[in-house]
Amino acid sequence: MKQAAIGFRVHSGWAAVVAVCVERGTPVVLARQRVHLIETFTYEFRQPYHTAEKMLLGQAREFISRMQAEARRLAYRAIRELASRTQEQGTKLTRCGLVLASGRPLPALEKILASHALIHTADGELFREALLHASDRCGLHDFTIKEKELLERAGEAFRCKPSVLLRRVTELGRSLGSPWSQDEKFATLAAWMALA
Repeated sequence: MKQAAIGFRVHSGWAAVVAVCVERGTPVVLARQRVHLIETFTYEFRQPYHTAEKMLLGQAREFISRMQAEARRLAYRAIRELASRTQEQGTKLTRCGLVLASGRPLPALEKILASHALIHTADGELFREALLHASDRCGLHDFTIKEKELLERAGEAFRCKPSVLLRRVTELGRSLGSPWSQDEKFATLAAWMALA
């Protein structure tokens, strides 16, 4: 059975997901979708650290913990569903590629809530962590790469200029139709690199 990988590019409360396998050195898109990582898609839950900033520390800690558990559960369910879909297509989902932000490790919650810049970083990290947790739980080997390094490292891995590589990935989306934005393209590259 052919191996497949899923790639993710995360936003607040959701992620663009693309599943690919490789045939004759070229990625083939098996599935693409947007996955919600929260039940109630409102600002309050999509931006959990922004919401927690207005709470007492104990309440904030409980709220963040609840949002993390929900994101992990929804990420796990989404990966399991994608594993089933790819299996129906004769491939086995074995890897996960995740595009990371450029942020550094986060400090304790009190320090995060005292800094607006760290709050933004923490919101994204909560959802990225949920996807990594879920992929590990599903037995997938994960590959992570910082977004600012993605095109250059992918170009090196596939012996191709980054601009040519991006054109190739853009072409993959033509037959699929919209959406095929930078989210889907970067998720595809992350999945392809996870298989390399």
